[in-house]
Amino acid sequence: MTSRLILLPTVACIAALNVATALAAPPGEHQAHLESIQQTPVPPWPRGDEAGMGNTQSSGTWQRCAFHLMQPGAQAYELAYPRTATMPQSPFAEPESYRFDPSSGIPGTRHGFNTESINGNIGGQGTQLDGLGHFAHLSEPWSGEGEFPAEDLRYYGGFSQDDVKPTPDAPLERLGLENLPPIVSSAVLLDAAAYLNDGEALAAGDLVTRDDIQGMIEAQGLAWRGLLPGDVLYIHTGWGNLWEAGDERYYAQGPGLAYDTMAWLEEQAVVLVALDNPFTDPAPEGMLTGEAIPEGVPDGLPFAIHHHNLTQSGIYQIQNARLADLAADQVWTSCTMILPTLTKGAAQAPVRPVAIGTPAQP
Repeated sequence: MTSRLILLPTVACIAALNVATALAAPPGEHQAHLESIQQTPVPPWPRGDEAGMGNTQSSGTWQRCAFHLMQPGAQAYELAYPRTATMPQSPFAEPESYRFDPSSGIPGTRHGFNTESINGNIGGQGTQLDGLGHFAHLSEPWSGEGEFPAEDLRYYGGFSQDDVKPTPDAPLERLGLENLPPIVSSAVLLDAAAYLNDGEALAAGDLVTRDDIQGMIEAQGLAWRGLLPGDVLYIHTGWGNLWEAGDERYYAQGPGLAYDTMAWLEEQAVVLVALDNPFTDPAPEGMLTGEAIPEGVPDGLPFAIHHHNLTQSGIYQIQNARLADLAADQVWTSCTMILPTLTKGAAQAPVRPVAIGTPAQP
């Protein structure tokens, strides 16, 4: 869906970047950003929109991305974990299993070939992307008794359950991932493990707050640009160090974003936020068994980050991003390309994000 350009936020961004030229903007990058902002759509989006912040992806974000592709010494970084039968499996998803078939051939020819089959919820674990149709909300908490009142759900843009999923076994009729354009944009990596915990992984339930994000932008020398419309925000917490530790350790809990970050990230019009954790939301010990909730969330919304991103602001999410290499090389800004599998009516999808940027000089 074509969105309209809104003048005032664009003017504000340009003014901020002009002021920031005194804050050590890298040569050439400042000018590329100035030009790109004028070409980047910003909200509000037209009524009936199904792409959310995906509407920001445009020649403006592509121009910022291109700057990083052209830099001498730029490297490509793989931000997805290889999908395997031994990777951690989500408690909310049908287990993912693999069958690798014997080598076979075609009678009467010299050909041989190999195939494999994958079963289970491939969109809900591994490095995966949440679309806007993944989450919905009720007006009041469900007690857990009786049948779940799915007919009362409301989604991003005010869509109803009848609009989005009219029958229990239907794919998403609205808000499916086919509405998300390819994400090709500039990315900012913020190293929360370094900033908040001397390089050690954050603990289960630890919060990354709005003040933390703003502090990291300053500490990493990014105050000259901040977060721009259409940016992808990567946050390294160090929780990904537990990827090989198994389901019970990795998926039982984790650090995440504080609720006070949500309105501010929406104001910045970032397209997507990705953490090296299983939930994006903080998950203190005992949360998944109903014995704890994150600090500062509204009543009835323990997964408040999911709620706000996906049903209110239209910001996409990636869970289980592989960010350790990017953080180790201090690649604070990069070109990132994110393309989930294109399944019509899907709420989630496997994804292989990549970043191309220049490592810090030793």
